[in-house]
Amino acid sequence: MADVGVRPYREITFDADGDVDARQRDRLAELDVTDLVMFAHGWNSDRSVATRLYDRFYAPFPGLLADATGVRLGYAGIVWPSMRFTDEPIPDFEPRTAAPAGAPGPGLDRRTRQSLAELFPGREAVVERLAQLLDEQPEERAAFDEFGMLVRRLIETPTDGPASLHGSDMESGDASQTEPTMLYEDTLTVCRDFTQALAETGTEPEPERSLALGGGLKKVWNGAKELLRQATYYAMKRRAGTVGQLGLGPVLGQLAGSSPSVRIHLVGHSQGARLVAFALRGLPDGVRNVKSVTLLQGAFSHYAFAGRLPHSTRNGGALRDAQRRVDGPVVACYSHHDTALGVIYPLASRLARDSAGVVSLGAEWGAMGFDGIQAVLDTPVFTLTKALRDGIPGSGCVNVDAASVVRRGGPPSGAHSDICHEELARVVLAAGRIGS
Repeated sequence: MADVGVRPYREITFDADGDVDARQRDRLAELDVTDLVMFAHGWNSDRSVATRLYDRFYAPFPGLLADATGVRLGYAGIVWPSMRFTDEPIPDFEPRTAAPAGAPGPGLDRRTRQSLAELFPGREAVVERLAQLLDEQPEERAAFDEFGMLVRRLIETPTDGPASLHGSDMESGDASQTEPTMLYEDTLTVCRDFTQALAETGTEPEPERSLALGGGLKKVWNGAKELLRQATYYAMKRRAGTVGQLGLGPVLGQLAGSSPSVRIHLVGHSQGARLVAFALRGLPDGVRNVKSVTLLQGAFSHYAFAGRLPHSTRNGGALRDAQRRVDGPVVACYSHHDTALGVIYPLASRLARDSAGVVSLGAEWGAMGFDGIQAVLDTPVFTLTKALRDGIPGSGCVNVDAASVVRRGGPPSGAHSDICHEELARVVLAAGRIGS
């Protein structure tokens, strides 16, 4: 716990099926606090990166509460098994945390291969063959076909396991659909699409208009690596939902019994935002100890809370009305500087058919961290300045445009991880009425 500077701090760990470390859960219940902020890291984090994120994000809280009376704030870091691609830069983190942006070649370094092997046990040979293809970059369609087959094999999951129940952000999602459909389309075409998307984010030079067979296909292997990244993203997306609903939600219910006076404030970044949101589905009936939820650059559908989908009005979001399980607001902080969610996410969602209805690359495929919660009636929209000056409503969904501070970061993710700002700490405090 020495890596996180605030006190009292507890770590709480879940496995891929949502099972909690019972000893850590019991230590969490022993905290003598009035309020407890629980933060869930996102995809592309290991425990070391998550711990440093918590240390940075929590650092302003004690000073912001220095004059508050009657508040004893506790802090928790949620650790869950997610993927770590080491070539993605993270703003303000030391170089050892990630390889430099624009590192040459689409290959997988040793740490990324190790992370893949740990998260998908028993598939080490698959990981090594994927790495070999990315290193060699053969210019044959058959090599791309093999790559797509290997990616499918890497992330496949039993249709009757927990992960099959938490993969969709829409009510109409097929629970038996455990893999994104982009893995069953022509791999070369999908990789070309991702190569173009990477060019839009500034990660790669603008590709040639014609990437004909027998010439120019080496460039498409950058798109192949992005296909692998997005496939593991979907595997981790399912996992985030599983850990939230089957793991964190029941733990919050147990805290309501053991520590009934403690006010819980959930915070999540990226897919960690999906995790804490799905925890609302796992809350036992009648539990009202969650006083606020703050979603930072949420990497899931902006329609997840919708009562009706604009493009499929008979269906709603998977979290329809979940905000009513919070005794306070659900606040979505978003930024148009987040190119991971503004460019790559919509393309990957369309290719995965991750929505109800298939139309075009448009609003159907949008991410909450890019433009906020959508299609929920009476959801106000605030600038960050207005939210901090005038306060945040005491209930319902609330959108806060945080682009004034969430703005730095290199390609392909842009500002997706630029969240360690005092202003966002103040949003958490305002949403939870902590110290006010």
